[in-house]
Parts: sequence; C-alpha cells; structure tokens
Amino acid sequence: MIGPVRGRLKARVLIGAALVALMATADRALDAGARAPDLSRLDARLRALVEGGTEEPQRVIIRTRPGAAAGLRRDLARHGDTLVADHESIGALSAFVHADDLARLAERGDVLSVSADAILRPNDLLGGLLGTVGTLTDTISGLLGPVAYILDPGTDPAGTPVPPRVLRQTLGLDSDWSGRGVGVAVIDSGLEMSAEFDGRVRAFYDFTRGGVATAPFDDYGHGTHVAGTIGGSGALSASRDYRGLAPKVQFIVFKVLDENGAGFTSDVIRAVDFAVENRRRLGIDIINLSLGHPIYEPASTDPLVQAVERASGAGIVVVAAAGNLGTNPTTGLPGYAGITSPGNAPSAITAGALRTDDTVTRSDDRIPAYSSAGPTWYDALVKPDFVAPGHKIISVGAKRGTIYKTYPQLRAADPDYIRLSGTSMATAVTSGVVALMLEANRNANDERGAPDLTPNAVKGVLHYTAFDVRNDLGIEYDPLRQGAGGLNGKGAVELARAIDPATPTGEFWLTAPPLPWTTIGGDELAWKQAVIWGSAVIWGSTVEINQTAWGQAVIWGSNTTWGSAVIWGSNIVWTDPQSWGNAVIWGSDSIGTTEGDAVIWGSTGNMTPENTAWGNLQDSDAATAAGR
Repeated sequence: MIGPVRGRLKARVLIGAALVALMATADRALDAGARAPDLSRLDARLRALVEGGTEEPQRVIIRTRPGAAAGLRRDLARHGDTLVADHESIGALSAFVHADDLARLAERGDVLSVSADAILRPNDLLGGLLGTVGTLTDTISGLLGPVAYILDPGTDPAGTPVPPRVLRQTLGLDSDWSGRGVGVAVIDSGLEMSAEFDGRVRAFYDFTRGGVATAPFDDYGHGTHVAGTIGGSGALSASRDYRGLAPKVQFIVFKVLDENGAGFTSDVIRAVDFAVENRRRLGIDIINLSLGHPIYEPASTDPLVQAVERASGAGIVVVAAAGNLGTNPTTGLPGYAGITSPGNAPSAITAGALRTDDTVTRSDDRIPAYSSAGPTWYDALVKPDFVAPGHKIISVGAKRGTIYKTYPQLRAADPDYIRLSGTSMATAVTSGVVALMLEANRNANDERGAPDLTPNAVKGVLHYTAFDVRNDLGIEYDPLRQGAGGLNGKGAVELARAIDPATPTGEFWLTAPPLPWTTIGGDELAWKQAVIWGSAVIWGSTVEINQTAWGQAVIWGSNTTWGSAVIWGSNIVWTDPQSWGNAVIWGSDSIGTTEGDAVIWGSTGNMTPENTAWGNLQDSDAATAAGR
C-alpha cells in the first residue's frame, strides 16, 4: 500500500503546484490587464515591436530630462545593456538594450522619448540591390526584412543620362562662380581620392568606427558620386568637361555608411554634432545629407531632426533628401507622405528629384514617380521644399567601391564616371547651387564685412526663385510633389548676390533687385516669387526685405511677423484638392502603415497629427531601401 499512497500524494502535490502556477499566471495577467505599460514615449516602430512581443535586443536613442543621463547610464550598465554613444547636444544617448527594457524605459519619469536607432540608406535607386547590410546585421539580428523595392540599374526608368556640362547649363550655371572658399560637409559613405578632389579635402572622419580621423576612402561609392556632383574638378575628363557645379569648394567628409550603403542614425547624429562643434575650425558652411529612414515619430522628438535643427540654428545650411518613396513598390501607384527623416526637419532644405534628360531647356522637366511627396508624416509639413535635377546624373565613380564593381552598366562613356538616380543626387545638386550662392553673396559684401546669409535666407531665396514644373498634360504639379517648384540655379545665385545681410531687420536689403525671371535654353522662366512657410504660401515682398523670418534662430514655419506688404495665401495643403485627390498612402514596405490604408486629401478642412498618422508602423527598416 505504501507505493500507491506515495503515488497519490505525489499526484496531489503536482496538481497543487499546477494550481498555484495557474493562479500566479492569472494574477500576473490581471495585473498586466489592470496596468498595461504606457508606451507613449516609444516611437511608432518600437511600440510595434513591444506590442508584437519581440525578444530581440534593440539599438535605441534615448532622450532624457536635464541631469538624468548619468543615472540612466548606471541603470543600463547594471542591467547589462550596452551604451553606444552620448549625444549631449540633444540630451540623448544611444544604447543596445534588451527587448524587455523597452517598456521599462518608456515608463521612466526621467526619459523624454525612446527612438529606434534606425538603419539609414542613401537616397539613390540602388537601395536593396546589394542584399542585406552586411556587418550591421551581425549587430542587430533580424532587424532587416526582405528588400521592398528592387530596381535593376540596367532597366532604370525613362530618361537619358545627364552629363555635368548639360547639368550646369540646364541650371544656368555655366559661369565664373566656382564655390571658392565654401566648405561642404558630406555625411555619406566616404570619398575615394582622385585628381578630382586633390588638395580640397580638409578632413575625413570615419564614424562607422567611432569618428576616427583617417585617410579618405569610399568602399560603397555613393559619397564619391555625391561629392563629385557638388564639386568635382573634372580633372579626370577631357578639358575638365565633367566638373561639378562648384569645382573649387572644400570638402569635409564624414563616413557613416558601410560598404553596402547602410548606417546607424546615431552615427549620423554624431557626425552632425561634430560638424556643429567644429564648424569654424573646419570651415563648414553646408551639410549634405543624401540619406534617410522612414519617419517613426513627430519632428519634435525625432533625434536626427533635432540634430539637424541644431545645425541650422548654428548657421550651417543643411540640405537633405526627400526620399524615393513616391510610388507603391508593388502596384506602382503614386502615393503621398513618403518624405523620410531627416527630410522632415522644418529648417532643412529638402530636395525632391527632377528628370531633366540630356537637354538644357526646362520645359521638358518632369518629376519622376519615385520622388517622395509630402506632407511629412505626423506633422503634415509641406515638403519637399522644391525639386532639383536628380535623374541619371553622371558624376565621379569610386572604382574601389561596391557600386562601381558590381554594376558596370552604370558607367558612363568615360569609365571614370557613373550615373545614379534619386533624391540623393538632387540633394547634391542643391548643395552645389547653395555653395555658389554663398560665394556670390560673400563676393558682393566682403568690403562691408557683412555676415553670411542665414540658412533660412538661403532657403527663402531658393523658394522665391523657383519656377513651376508641369506634367505631360501641361498641368502644374501640386505643392506636395514639387514644393515651391523647380530649382533655378542662375536665379538663386543672382538674387543671393543682390542681398546685403548686414541690413537691419525690416529694411530693404537688395542692392540691385534682379528681374524676376530667368532665361535658360531659350525659355523665359518666371519666378514663383513665393515662400512656403509652414503650411501657408506667402506671396509678395518676402525676400526683398530683411524679414524676421530670415533670422538664424528662427525655426522655419514657426510663428513670426512678416512685413505689412506680404500677402498671406490660403493654406497650401487645401489650395486645390481636386488636383491631387484620392491619394493612396500605401503600406508597410514604404512608410510603415498597414497595407490598404488611404486618405482622401481635401476631404477635411484641417490637417492635424491625428488625421495624418494613419495606421500602425510595422517592423520594416528594410523599407528604407525602397528607392534608396
């Protein structure tokens, strides 16, 4: 009998233990139900991961309240999380944390926000062709899914390659201006040295290895193409015919992308911060950001946007790519709200792309379908600022880089050069034009010792001198596709040269007002003579007077006082809803919404974060490869 008794006792013990376990589980479930974690401080991507029950560790950027960073650092170390970098300029730090720490971080009172340390890609159309992101996937297991938008460079969209000579002429810039004395920081995949850049690289820092100073190199090739477009000397071509827009600029190069064209947001932030802190020592006037990632949170909490805003406030002109998410990669249908970060930074000059072909005239310019349209996710800002040549742009090839070695079909007739398409190229073109604007303005005002044009003033001039761009039916593109219009290089340089930045606020500051039109390729292009400020079009004497808006500390689009001569336009988003109604916001492979979500533009009388942030963001960093 002893055996059966023992068996029954053992069974009762096991049943009792099971009941206790079930009760404990029920209690925990009740506790969880009664007290669900507050995830509002997490960005949309991290919230989706937590709600989906991820167990993978995550790289994040944590913004803290003043004085709280030290305590957070200690707590992270105590829990076995890894600190990656400090970002003191924006009150943040980046770290590699356990998945179950995300909810805990979101509920800390000393934490302002937690953002994904997202993977960035360059905004050219090679994104995804090269597979996964190599060494980065060794760090974050499973972070990247399948590539959403794969473009065969041998069958890229319509249009003919644009040699640098034609690019200069179509911008009206075959002139004596060369960018002399202007410093451009290229934050990208690096730079392959050649005669194109001899004697003009002030410094090179590799932020994929913590920001070490080293000899220039570019194992991907994107940064070299961007730099060549901005200011290659043309030394590798006959008669320097393939020179860039500003062939005498000085370069400061920050490598943030690896050999497959991918990098971390935190490395870009570190590079931007370093540029701000050393802008005088290195002579940095312009930052070129031909890269981006999907927008996961409002601009006010996006750490990359905050770094860009700080750079603009310090007097550096920041030019960013709009992104190449203009169409649904599956259906090919056009979509809106595809702007990427940091193109959503209010004070950044955000460039969309134009297809100009191998012609000088501007009447045949078209916006390629891939160029991202606004408004910006969450904030509903009108972006891009304008569209610039960016389709099949020929520039310097990095012969030791992945792009050059993998895709020989992209090489130009002169094999020292290759062609690339995308808003990355439009960004580089814009940076080249800005360099000429700064040079022309300094040349005209050196004797008076005037300060430089502020980033806001540069942006205002680019808006004011832009011209309308029309589609094949002769209908002007809506403002969310073209922004202020097409980039007018000649007009922008002429107007910048006429401005005296030393003029007191509120007074007329043009020394010799140019005529408000530009002749290019036999076409007389009327300037739009308007500025998109926030969500409104401001017509009138916007740039003829030194407005408060042109101040260095003013955030673009914020409340400010304009001169009495300025006529405020209607809210630009609702100006003509019929011209762009029924716009589809396409899905998780583009900007992160649930597939099928849509919005009928113009169907409401207002636009707020509540009616622009449709759907839930998915775990889709691979979406950054869509057209980049």
